[in-house]
Amino acid sequence: MPIWNPRRVNWPLSEEQLKGLLKRYDTNGDGRLSRKELKVAFRSLGLRWSGWRAAQAIRHADANGDGFISKEEMDELVKYATRWGISIA
Repeated sequence: MPIWNPRRVNWPLSEEQLKGLLKRYDTNGDGRLSRKELKVAFRSLGLRWSGWRAAQAIRHADANGDGFISKEEMDELVKYATRWGISIA
């Protein structure tokens, strides 16, 4: 039995890769991420409790309190989300 299975390798996402991926979920094109858009993004990454995580991420990274993650707030969101060990398989 092989010790290493190349089909089961997880590669961690860099902050830039995660930022690029999250930007794709701006479905209405307004340049901001809503809680709903973040929830879909986190779910697509295979994260459990994606709705709760989206709410926590907005609470943490939404500096101006408008309920959205703007381009200016994206770096803080990515730093926060990378603590969850997001990877691609």
